[in-house]
Amino acid sequence: MVTRRTVLLGSAGLAGALGALMVGWTAMPPRPRLVTSDPLPTGPGQSALNGWVKIGADNTVGIVMCKAEMGQGIYTGLAMVLAEELDADWAQVRVEQAPIDKIYQNVAGIVESLPFHPDDHGTLKAIAERITGKAMREFGLMLTGTSSSMRDLWLPMRQAGASARAMLVAAASQEWGVKARECRVEAGRVLHPSGRSASFGELAAAAASQPLPDAVVLKDPKTFKLIGKPRKRLEAASKMDGSARFGIDVLQPGMQYASVEMCPTLGGRVASFDATDAQKLPGVRKVLALPPLYGSTGGVAVIADTPYHAMRAVKAVRVEWDDGVAANLSSDEIYQRLAQSLDTDEGFHFYKHGDVDAALKSAVKTVKAEYRAPYLAHTTMEPMNCTVQFKEGRATVWAATQVPDMARRSVAKVLGLAVEQVDVQTQLLGGGFGRRCEVDVIAQAAAIARESGGAPVQVIWSREQDTTHDFYRPACVSRFQAGLDASGQLLGWLNTSAGQAIMPQVIERMLGLRAAVPDRTTSEGAFDQPYEWPSARIGHEAVELPVPVGFWRSVGHSHHAFFKESFLDEVAHAAGRDPVAFRAALLARRPRHLKVLQRAAELSGWGQPLPAAADGTQRARGVALHQSFGSIVAQVAEVSVSPDKRIRVHRVTCVIDCGLAINPNLVRQQMESGIVYGLSAALNDEVRIEKGQVQQTNFHDNPVLRFDECPVIDTEVIASDENPEGVGEPGTPPVAPAVANALFTLTGQRLRRLPLKLA
Repeated sequence: MVTRRTVLLGSAGLAGALGALMVGWTAMPPRPRLVTSDPLPTGPGQSALNGWVKIGADNTVGIVMCKAEMGQGIYTGLAMVLAEELDADWAQVRVEQAPIDKIYQNVAGIVESLPFHPDDHGTLKAIAERITGKAMREFGLMLTGTSSSMRDLWLPMRQAGASARAMLVAAASQEWGVKARECRVEAGRVLHPSGRSASFGELAAAAASQPLPDAVVLKDPKTFKLIGKPRKRLEAASKMDGSARFGIDVLQPGMQYASVEMCPTLGGRVASFDATDAQKLPGVRKVLALPPLYGSTGGVAVIADTPYHAMRAVKAVRVEWDDGVAANLSSDEIYQRLAQSLDTDEGFHFYKHGDVDAALKSAVKTVKAEYRAPYLAHTTMEPMNCTVQFKEGRATVWAATQVPDMARRSVAKVLGLAVEQVDVQTQLLGGGFGRRCEVDVIAQAAAIARESGGAPVQVIWSREQDTTHDFYRPACVSRFQAGLDASGQLLGWLNTSAGQAIMPQVIERMLGLRAAVPDRTTSEGAFDQPYEWPSARIGHEAVELPVPVGFWRSVGHSHHAFFKESFLDEVAHAAGRDPVAFRAALLARRPRHLKVLQRAAELSGWGQPLPAAADGTQRARGVALHQSFGSIVAQVAEVSVSPDKRIRVHRVTCVIDCGLAINPNLVRQQMESGIVYGLSAALNDEVRIEKGQVQQTNFHDNPVLRFDECPVIDTEVIASDENPEGVGEPGTPPVAPAVANALFTLTGQRLRRLPLKLA
């Protein structure tokens, strides 16, 4: 049996050889994330005070943003953090996209992905987190994902704002011949009791020549003026008037367009093709074959004068396909293989506490169940696209991407360039959900641009190509066993799941390396939860399959919350206990979690009779509580079933403790977004595979929730002084089990498979 200690410390010889060096390097404090490696580019009249803020002579405050804006409001939230410490005039704040640089690499998101339980405060965890954090600061990845943007930049953005503020004060005090401590800053001006004052714009050039402060004092949260207050999103107006530019909106002089048709079988490639008919069509410039790139399936591409001409012509290319190893793979076979793996192995144990075998043996009542979740596509509203120009030994990339530096590396590799010869212009993202952590379409665009004679080429996937050639949320099978004593108290909890591991695939397709390490995402949402089980063992068996998998909104939490919270309801029912009360007993020493659960129950009217729906059908409530990405979320769903067995969710009550809510409006928006996204998957969506080919192609057979199906969503944000946590993903996991638990109360049917379908 593989153990965490074996994985992390197994290379004893290498550890001994590098021990002294590693200890010394680890002991050194991490380098500050304030100054870029190269001078920050500035526009006319702008002065850069550090790697995060520029101030213009016109008093505008340009906040440099290294995270991608994909609808989660991070531009506004992070700008509020820096502007708070800077004491900027919010009306003067603007956002500028960051260049690629080490200070913008995501540290928190990677550190928090280590396979440790939140309650683990041991030395091994501390060492692993410190080493990983320092390594990510130097060799990491610019990444928007894992709901980590605010957690990653909460401190650096505050330090950057406070540092710039101190430099402005120093410039003013020097110019006025007064002491810096006598000055104060307010709404974009430096003020002195003598009556002298100067705007940021007037001081910016002199402030930029001041040395960076050795240390800064951050504000007491009690004095915050921006943080914690609702503010309109900075980019909202541009989205309303159409001036916002997403990846698909890029327009360049002389631009050409390309459409791609990939092998219908996942992982396949082109054996041969005949472009005779396609090349006869108007507007067609070139037809070429595309090899599999960065995990993509191979295919053919047509470069043409317009998107229409390209899409029409690519259908006229006659292709002989090499279907590859997935040609006979089916969903039924996949589920069978996952279930069989659980018959023989418990996989890697992510969490063990007490003697669960003895507890189950002594139990008066035992509850067992098996749950399943399907593959899921991301179905972002903006289809996959990328624009690349390759000319005179340089490449420019316009992409809606969550990983701009990986995008740059992939283009450099495809075109045989140094990374410094590739310029990436990150655009707004029309949805990401993890799909735009991949660079397959970007690498394709680079390969196509190489054949365009120097013209910029925009590659646009059709919705059908997008749905059938995704990196899917892994399918998963999960088995549970719980034991109860004579009084209905939980004695033991055993849970083992099986499915593909995402991280090894990502590492291999991005870096070309094989990684045999435990992947936290396979069991997150199962092993890292707050419930205090008297004894428990939770593991995952990673199964290799030729299906491309990737990060899907809330990743492992997306299905493990359904498994865990549904089975917990089963156990509560077997114990004859109310589901809220049963959970509360397991959270007795978790005051924050208990408060969220009880508040959701109170707001939803838990325990009170529910009136019938408008059409006369009966309604019932279901509850779920789940912690993910640092945030605690409880949801209560009110559900009815029509005579034709159509499931209708009328209301979802959502309570979240996300630590300090930077902008409560954004938190509520993300809870609503996550709930709608999660309901679409819970009620409708799955990806089925037959003979290696994905059967779903578009929204008609992979539907999202419609306006007339959307429930009323009531969200309450718990006030907190804790550091801010993630909000982009935590709203998604609890909604499926809340609905399933309501359906059990309503119908007596325990649905253990997604999407939820009544017999």
